[in-house]
Parts: sequence; structure tokens; C-alpha cells
Amino acid sequence: MAIAQELKTTRLRLVSFSDAHLTDTYIGWLGDAEVTRYSEQRHHSHDRKSCAAFVASFAESPSMLWAIELRDGRRHIGNIHADVDAANRVADVAILLGARDLWGKGLGSEAWCAVLDHLLGDGGMRKATAGCMAVNQPMLTLMERSNMTIEGRLARQFQWQGQEVDLVKAGKFRDV
Repeated sequence: MAIAQELKTTRLRLVSFSDAHLTDTYIGWLGDAEVTRYSEQRHHSHDRKSCAAFVASFAESPSMLWAIELRDGRRHIGNIHADVDAANRVADVAILLGARDLWGKGLGSEAWCAVLDHLLGDGGMRKATAGCMAVNQPMLTLMERSNMTIEGRLARQFQWQGQEVDLVKAGKFRDV
């Protein structure tokens, strides 16, 4: 199994997250209530030190953290990571598109599909998974459009805006 350090799509480069990506803009995304509306990151306060610790957690693991950059100008617009369970050849994928001015343009979907295709191809995974709150319609749509199958729900898993919300889990298997 070989998780790529860089992936390219028509409009994007997904590159291994580096210190160059650890900027005030990135940290600002994590403090933006709209960006983290459906993320568990909404419960935390972030600074350079906490973000650096998160990035460092990938160094000695099979997991991967990519910065999503526009190919034209190489602007950092978000992150995507795959938490790899190497023994079972399963990767759980999560995405954060922080550049709000680029929402709704299909860039998250482009990055997501590139990562799933890689993981289930040359990346050697037999399955990719993801999860989100049942109220996170953009993520539910992304999972559906990438041909993931809803595999289950954990009832009332989250507290979100004063209500109990289910966790929806989805998966996609490697084509054999």
C-alpha cells in the first residue's frame, strides 16, 4: 500500500500538508463558525500550537493529511485527510473546505473523489469510509455523488444547535 504524497485533478493539487500551510488563514478557518458548523472542531479553540500538533500526528502514522490547493496560483483552500487502518486496509476520510468564497463550485467533490479513487486504487485500501451529522446535507450529497453507500446510523450521537442529531456512516469498497 502506498498513499500518495501528491494528487492532481483538473483544478486542484492535493499535496502533503507542510509548515507552509500552517498559516493564520488556515487557523482562521477553524475559528469560523460557518466553516466548522458541522464539524466537531466547533467545540475547540485553535491556535498555531494546536494545529501544529494535529499536523505532527500524521508524521509517524500510515494516515495522510493533504492540503487542497488550486492548481492555478496554488492557493490553499482546504484540507482532506485519510485516517488509515493499515491492518484492515480501511481509510476514513474527512474534508474541510475553508475558503468560503469557493463553496458551491464542485472543488470539494473534485478533491474528495480524487482521494477516494487513489485510496481504493494505488493506495491499496479495500474500503473507504466517512461519517457526518444527519443534518450535514452538503456532506451527505458528497457521499452520495461519490457512490458511497450509507451503511448505518448512530442515533442521537451529536448535540447540534440544541438538538440531538444522528451520525450517518457511509462506505465504498474497492472494485474487484
